[in-house]
Amino acid sequence: MPDTPDQAAPAARPPLPLLRLALVGVVGGLLSGLFGVGGGILMVPLLIGLAHMDQRRAAATSLVAILPTAVVGSVTYGLNGQVDLVAGLLVALGGVVGAKVGTLLLRRLPLGWLRWMFVALLVVVAVQLVLVVPSRGAEIVVTPWAGVAMVLVGVLVGITAGLFGIGGGVITVPALIMLFGAGDLVAKGTSLLVIIPTAVVGTWSNLRGGLVDLRAGAVVGLTATLTSFGGVALAFIIPAQVSSVLFAVLVLGSAIQLAIRAYRLR
Repeated sequence: MPDTPDQAAPAARPPLPLLRLALVGVVGGLLSGLFGVGGGILMVPLLIGLAHMDQRRAAATSLVAILPTAVVGSVTYGLNGQVDLVAGLLVALGGVVGAKVGTLLLRRLPLGWLRWMFVALLVVVAVQLVLVVPSRGAEIVVTPWAGVAMVLVGVLVGITAGLFGIGGGVITVPALIMLFGAGDLVAKGTSLLVIIPTAVVGTWSNLRGGLVDLRAGAVVGLTATLTSFGGVALAFIIPAQVSSVLFAVLVLGSAIQLAIRAYRLR
């Protein structure tokens, strides 16, 4: 049966179990702090699997939950001197533009396309995480050309955030490391800073489109915010390369799970 847009408002749906939503938040918050992503890279699959949301609503709700988590995570990294404000603002500038494009695509593309595009993105991210060998302590040098490149990276980050509800950190962190020589902790802290404006813009557009389950987003966001502190603490303890490999395994596992689900729903 072909995919059809989900037109039902969140109020018309039965309330989702709080325990399941809290579990999504716990996992997302730990990942947010540990890997410098919004946590949506696994929040979206968990909202689909545990909360039985479709791809569209899961992406929009995840983006709501990501916002407070990114704020807390970026502040925590910043207090430890692991945020590059200039680089973050440049990437965020492009991210705001890209988020508008991504949320527009989210409302227009068929659900089947969204499922397989998300799976493909997860596979690419997993490969990147294995191939990139991050260092710890390296700083970003912002030249004029690097600044332009950061804005362009931000556009891609914003599109990813709006389209898939993942905050865009899965692109920002590898890009800052591979393209601009950032250390892994600086890349993670700066990535969380970038997520804030892109999540705000994407969420506003999704709210206007009626795609967001605010109750679910609030529960997931609160629990994710509380557990993000533990994730940041782990990031400073676990070696950079080990952290990248662990994240790659998690991402690949999510890709396999979603690919199986997409195949069954085709």
